[in-house]
Amino acid sequence: MNHELISWDDFEKVDLRVGTILSAEPYPEARKPAYKLTVDFGEKIGVKKSSAQITVHYSLDELIGKQVIGVINFPPRQIGKFMSEVLVTGFADENGDIVLSSVERKLPNGARLC
Repeated sequence: MNHELISWDDFEKVDLRVGTILSAEPYPEARKPAYKLTVDFGEKIGVKKSSAQITVHYSLDELIGKQVIGVINFPPRQIGKFMSEVLVTGFADENGDIVLSSVERKLPNGARLC
């Protein structure tokens, strides 16, 4: 795989923030199994919605209160009948199933990756 180098300015354009999942619900209409998440990114950014294909490693109940890392400056994306406002980040495991990116200690919602 060829890795294209980017500048620091390019990296700074991606706005990665910490948010806390307030609610998670099934999204049976999605083409691939997914949940609809509501994530609090703090007072300045607010509460945003995201669709996440994380059904293999997470139950709905265990997601509530979990802090995740999201890209908040992508344009909203229509996913079926649902408008996803942020991209919740994660990594694919050996089977291609997503494991969420998270922080090791509790942080204020809206804290930016630096």
